[in-house]
Amino acid sequence: MENAKVALVHDWLTGQRGGEKVLEVFAEIFPDAPIYTLFHFPGSQVEEIEKRSVQTSFLQKMPFLKKRYRWYLPLFPLAVELFDLQEFDFILSSSHCVAKGAIPRPDALHISYIHSPVRYAWNQYFAYFSPDKLGFLSRRLVPPVIHRLRHWDVTSTSRVDHFLANSKTVAQRIYRYYRRKADIVYPPVDTELFQPDNHQGDYYLLVSALVPYKRIDLAIATFNRNGLKMKIVGHGPDYKKLKKSANKNIEFLGFLSSQELVQAYQGAQALLMPGEEDFGINSLEAQACGIPVVAYGRGGATETIIPQETGLFFPELTIESLQASLDKLQNIAFNRSTIRANALTFSRDLFKQKISALFLEKWNKFQSEI
Repeated sequence: MENAKVALVHDWLTGQRGGEKVLEVFAEIFPDAPIYTLFHFPGSQVEEIEKRSVQTSFLQKMPFLKKRYRWYLPLFPLAVELFDLQEFDFILSSSHCVAKGAIPRPDALHISYIHSPVRYAWNQYFAYFSPDKLGFLSRRLVPPVIHRLRHWDVTSTSRVDHFLANSKTVAQRIYRYYRRKADIVYPPVDTELFQPDNHQGDYYLLVSALVPYKRIDLAIATFNRNGLKMKIVGHGPDYKKLKKSANKNIEFLGFLSSQELVQAYQGAQALLMPGEEDFGINSLEAQACGIPVVAYGRGGATETIIPQETGLFFPELTIESLQASLDKLQNIAFNRSTIRANALTFSRDLFKQKISALFLEKWNKFQSEI
């Protein structure tokens, strides 16, 4: 691929979540590739991304973007289609929304790494847009907008030559909604950064975007009842509502630096994952620090957690089910080395090696068929 011109396409750059950590590795593999993204909040990414050529869409100049970018969802498909990618031989999109809908030239290869098909259009629609969460006007506007987004989301799959999924769970969704098969390549965890420590605190930890489908409300309701300490790391549109509902034993830490996050993991009794995850990179970050995970027993968490060895699952989205797992956790003597060993099988180096080989394989096959 030495002579190929490569472009990276990512939905948006507003924080450092699992998708951005995958993008960091893509940027390392293709150091000269520009990054195309709908909008970018400067300073929100690691230095390796910030110093790159980042091309944004017309949405970058829209009013109230930083606080209300979700208002512009109906314009996202148009924005990604307006990227001029005609000079590039290989398009690599990193998508959980519309990035996979970028338009390559006819003789270019397009591989799309899918973190999830558009959540608010498909499996998490009712978590975001159930009628009881919408006002009078929204109940009339949102359903037709999402209906059109679903139609675009399916038709735009024809622009992708090969799909990669970040988990078996997401590969199943890709087949269900798009009728396309996907190779599964698990995302990377930085096992060099996330290391065990002897310090043990008296709190439970939750690391998440503060959005409806993460079910942070369930964790808060559970800890309001049991009175145990819980720390929540993350930002999102539900911040004010969630904080208002939480008792004093629950602390909101907001955004943490990388080192602060490591320390938060190291001191936790366990990491909580109360919603259904696409993959859940924070599960492996905690495990890399030797910390067990208590997770809802569906979705990507079932692919990263070994019951009784690296964590526990709770079967129902109820306070009673989550509390029963928290009680059970106290009676298990977890081995930190065993927990970390599981995380090492998802290391950043292994991800980089595997996905680089896959890119080369797909490129060589594509070239031979032209």
